[in-house]
Amino acid sequence: MNKVLKNSWALFLGMGFIMMAYGFQGSLLGVRAVQEEFSLTATGFMMSGYFVGYFIGAATIPNIISRVGHIRVFAAFASLASLVILLHSIIINPFVWFLLRVFTGISMVCIYTVAESWLNDRSSNKNRGSVLSIYMVILYGSMGIGMFLLNFSAPKNFEPFILVSVITSVALIPILLTKKKPPTFKKINAMSFSELYKSSPFGMVSSFFYGTIQSALFTLLAVYATSMNFTILEISIVTFLLAISGAVAQFPVGKISDVYDRRKVIIASTFGAAILSIITIFVSGQMYLPDGLATSKTWFYLFFILFSFCSLPMFSLILAHTNDYITKDKFVAAGAGLQFTFGLGAMSGPFLCSIFMDLVGPNGFFVFLFFFHSVIGFFGMYRMKVRKTVENPDSQFVAMPQTITPAGIELNPSTEHIEEPYSDKVKEILERKGVKYKKDYVQVKTDSELN
Repeated sequence: MNKVLKNSWALFLGMGFIMMAYGFQGSLLGVRAVQEEFSLTATGFMMSGYFVGYFIGAATIPNIISRVGHIRVFAAFASLASLVILLHSIIINPFVWFLLRVFTGISMVCIYTVAESWLNDRSSNKNRGSVLSIYMVILYGSMGIGMFLLNFSAPKNFEPFILVSVITSVALIPILLTKKKPPTFKKINAMSFSELYKSSPFGMVSSFFYGTIQSALFTLLAVYATSMNFTILEISIVTFLLAISGAVAQFPVGKISDVYDRRKVIIASTFGAAILSIITIFVSGQMYLPDGLATSKTWFYLFFILFSFCSLPMFSLILAHTNDYITKDKFVAAGAGLQFTFGLGAMSGPFLCSIFMDLVGPNGFFVFLFFFHSVIGFFGMYRMKVRKTVENPDSQFVAMPQTITPAGIELNPSTEHIEEPYSDKVKEILERKGVKYKKDYVQVKTDSELN
């Protein structure tokens, strides 16, 4: 663990600042859009730009990294993200903001890919799980801290936008000063749609619809809270609860899915999230509660935490379920394919959710969540009738951040072991013992194991 932190502290620190700025920015734009009296549909359209950019960036970033390297890509796109947020404060227009969000999405997926491929290169077969755990803590923890920065200054002012830009720029310092040599980028090929669907229809379909859910949840929660007359502090609290409770839920839900039929766990989680969405509507405002219970938003926070516990581990569950039906050597390719379908669904999420909010009112946000969680649950029930459960000893639940890229999926410790080169010392010991090894790479034994 200490070695991991020593080798990757600059990257972890840089990503911490990036995610702090990202969490702050998402809430800030949502609140400011409502204050500028953007229509809900225009707001949803504007917020969806991020996922359009994310999708574009995911398709183009491998070639860029291969040409110029990790450090230059990180610096260039962190600088772009820092510039773009400043332009938001200068040009107040939903269509312009949509284009700016596209550039933000491109920037963020490039940064994620650089970070995750770098961490994968720095990790070994023994510590891959630890590296992924540290990475998740930094992502969610920093994002949660960033959401509380919404209280720094009124969203109507320009100071919050400057602060986001400053924090993003600070992320460059540890990365540019590191002495560690960046890795050689390896492009991850995803499964074709047909192959992925044949392997796991439920995995592919649920990944698409969950992308729709996730994108709307993280981009429009602040819009919903603002429309419901939450104070800035209350908006910070509810967005913080979303990030943190979802991260905490990953591990207990994952343990349950490793013991019981994973599809049953997914179905129970989706229907649980759907039911809690409806309950949350009734505790979201004083008009729905008796006078004795309408004195605070405690009940709303409580049921929203329960909703997050059910909903946010879903991508990791879907990934593990898909792995149940394929061989170990295809885990990374399948994960990349699921991330691709997730991205396709994510592009439509904020816009579709905004339509629900236009038709129903602010609580259309939770009606949208109820509907799409139910779709996943009912499709899962159908798939259980047409396909038996398969026990795959190589498949296990591994908590994954919602922003994971194909490069990051390699951090899954259950994937095929990556061959690692022997040191000269190890080669000498092997030769003395008469052990045959490949010219450049081997698969097992470390220095300590040989001594």
